[in-house]
Amino acid sequence: MILRLIGWIFKLLLGFLLLSVAMVVVYRFVPPPVTLTMLADGLSGHGITKSWMPLSRIDPDMPRAVIAGEDSRFCSHHGFDVAAIEQAYMRNAKGGRIRGGSTISQQTAKNVFLIQGGGYVRKALEAYFTVLIENLWGKRRIMEVYLNVAETGIGTYGVNAGAMRYFHHDASSLTPAEAGRMAAVLPQPKKRAVIDPHGFVRRHGNVLSRRVGVVRNGGLDSCLR
Repeated sequence: MILRLIGWIFKLLLGFLLLSVAMVVVYRFVPPPVTLTMLADGLSGHGITKSWMPLSRIDPDMPRAVIAGEDSRFCSHHGFDVAAIEQAYMRNAKGGRIRGGSTISQQTAKNVFLIQGGGYVRKALEAYFTVLIENLWGKRRIMEVYLNVAETGIGTYGVNAGAMRYFHHDASSLTPAEAGRMAAVLPQPKKRAVIDPHGFVRRHGNVLSRRVGVVRNGGLDSCLR
């Protein structure tokens, strides 16, 4: 009985490994059709608005703004920014607003393959998928997928759909200010507004728009060129 149970567990693990690797390989070439977050939005009545755009067509100031706001070491780490994780741990230990140290790679793995929310199991799976996409996709594909599946507003996914919703043009021609404002809402797209932002979002968006040039001139986006 115990041997049979071990056999079933082994088969389940092997099946999961094969399926997960197959999905990552397919999504290396094919846009993910839908994510669990999108499905949750659809079931809640918000609908799903998305419009895939290749990274080669997205204005380069958009990934620069995202790197400035989300992951300044995106091009130099291998999926996990140890320094950022340690800094987040120290900040959280002091109390106040809880902040994470997730990289763009980790966020992409979560957005494409998993549900939102916490939990050790989900974090372990996030780490697993992060390793897979870092090795099977590469940085350009990770950024491309992230910019197309990240929520940019309630029911709106991807920077191209966001640009059309907020600025009435596609993401191929964004100003640094527009890119900064969209990047500023990515951590909390259901609570932060791109249009007529106030307070933190306005200030943070302005900071990110200025940092676009820093990212470009400092070569922090070199892996995307």
